[in-house]
Amino acid sequence: MALLETKDLTISFGGLTAVANVDLALDAGELVGLIGPNGAGKTTIFNLLTGVYRPTRVDIIFTGQSLVGLKPYQITRKGIARTFQNIRLFSNLSVLDNVRIAYHCRNHYGVTSAILRLPSFHRGEEEILKESEELLRVFNLVAYRAEKARNLPYGEQRRLEIARALAAGPRLLLLDEPAAGMNPQETRELMNLIGWIRREFGLTILLIEHDMSLVMGICERIYVLDYGQVIAEGSPEDIRTDERVIEAYLGREVNGDAPQG
Repeated sequence: MALLETKDLTISFGGLTAVANVDLALDAGELVGLIGPNGAGKTTIFNLLTGVYRPTRVDIIFTGQSLVGLKPYQITRKGIARTFQNIRLFSNLSVLDNVRIAYHCRNHYGVTSAILRLPSFHRGEEEILKESEELLRVFNLVAYRAEKARNLPYGEQRRLEIARALAAGPRLLLLDEPAAGMNPQETRELMNLIGWIRREFGLTILLIEHDMSLVMGICERIYVLDYGQVIAEGSPEDIRTDERVIEAYLGREVNGDAPQG
């Protein structure tokens, strides 16, 4: 059984169909890319998978259970976490608190324990603090521990967002253009980081990315979207030479020749 599976995933906004009949299947431990021209529907699919949007048609199955109708926080608790194309940190909170907040979605003490400050509350908070600081160490963010998130350099903000997503304890991590705004050196470091995260945390990863060097360098399989539909799926080698993919990205004249100039 696939870890995540959709069949005929479709959503319409008014009279516009943004995603149509998309079939996805991710096995546990895979690192899969989702690419396509701007406006192809990639982020819309992420929003469907995480409960931001509800599909017009289809079921979304994760670990054998339907996700349709669940709120985003419920889907996070099921084991799906994400980052965003535009970084969405708690900018006025410290780096440490950004990570600590994510751990609270799976804490083991109740509201009563928190209000009365029972021993279970203190034990839980100590555990969260310890695990949060360990994540900061893993992501080389310890030096920024007390700094407000908004003051971090761009590359460190990206790393913090990934660290915060991992704090939620996901089985599936969705990365929405993690290399956006990065220079080539930062992109290479990110490639290594994503590969390491996958191995170290035993994750399945689905990523959206426009940087083809990153996608081709780390993904085992790639789905290609165009106008909300999957036009190709396969290995990086298959995708690189697929005529439909080339046409979607580069366009094609009526006579079949590539556009000039």
